[in-house]
Amino acid sequence: MTDLIEVRGLEKSFGDQQVLQGVDFTAASGTVTVLLGPSGSGKTTVLRSLNVLEAPDAGLVRISDASIDFTAPPTEKAAYRQAIRALRARSGMVFQSHNLFPHRTVLGNLIEGPVQVQGRDVEEATASARALLDQVGLAGREDAYPSQLSGGQQQRVGIARALALKPEVLLLDEPTSALDPELVGEVLAVIRDLASENWTLMIVTHEVRFARDVADQVLFLDGGVVAERGGAEVLTDPREERTQRFLARVLDAG
Repeated sequence: MTDLIEVRGLEKSFGDQQVLQGVDFTAASGTVTVLLGPSGSGKTTVLRSLNVLEAPDAGLVRISDASIDFTAPPTEKAAYRQAIRALRARSGMVFQSHNLFPHRTVLGNLIEGPVQVQGRDVEEATASARALLDQVGLAGREDAYPSQLSGGQQQRVGIARALALKPEVLLLDEPTSALDPELVGEVLAVIRDLASENWTLMIVTHEVRFARDVADQVLFLDGGVVAERGGAEVLTDPREERTQRFLARVLDAG
């Protein structure tokens, strides 16, 4: 079976700092991949490279049947833009800080992309949005504005908004890091449900205990490389000393 996601030789520098130094991995459809690592290890850059919020300097990114070889990208601007649109169409991004439109209602936030970007029918997009809000536990809040919601509720809207685009993979960048501790659980519960429904997820998180429960694949990044990879056993019995040190610090802090 062909993997849904393929990343080969991913490199990225910001000025003189090389953030990614040849990252390779694959992910099968319906699996959960967790990216762990210390601050500055390149986790978020990997995630942002998958939908070209950051353009890698080199390497291949493929999601399903859409791909770009950034080592030799299309030279024609129109072809390059089309390739980027194709990759972005196959993924939905959930950011650390919700990034909701403050002047739009919850429902308005959810249907904006499907209607304006994908050209879907308003009634169909609205029905789909209402079902997604029910799925994330926010039925009845369609007419609320983001400022009327808690941080946890806003993040659940952010997840529903990403799902409204019907992506093949959901990319979650530290989805609980901006939340008060008492609100973390409600967001993790939604992500846990998505994992049980066989959504393909890629998650950057420091919630190690949660990751143990949901991860099919764990990638530990350090210094811009995948220093250790495997299943959930990476979180319970890591082989590499730097993985062991990182997990000890995170679990002690928790």
